Amino acid sequence: MSKKKTAILLRKALLDSGQMNRELYEYELEPHLDYWYQGLLDDRNDFVFAVTENAGHVAMVLITAEQSIYINEDAREYLSNAWSKNYPTNIQRLIPGMVDNLAEEQIAVQGVTTARTR
Repeated sequence: MSKKKTAILLRKALLDSGQMNRELYEYELEPHLDYWYQGLLDDRNDFVFAVTENAGHVAMVLITAEQSIYINEDAREYLSNAWSKNYPTNIQRLIPGMVDNLAEEQIAVQGVTTARTR
């Protein structure tokens, strides 16, 4: 699939409340949960999320430091709530890198550490 089509699919899934695919999550993302959680701990992130695309379907997972796992639409909702008004801007900035990862047949993975107020 072209990068342009992949970007359109990601925008639809992540910004336009498009449907995501549970089977794709189970096949491509679920096997890596322990690895990503360990990376979250090693990097001291608050959460990590991963996005994949295959045959026109998109799937997403988000793992918190407390080991809560959010899948597809629930992951999108968690991330949207965590980033609040910055969600659309942050996703728009991340999509090009996600597309590049996916074009190289790599899952797009992003660790997130939230800013703390004193």
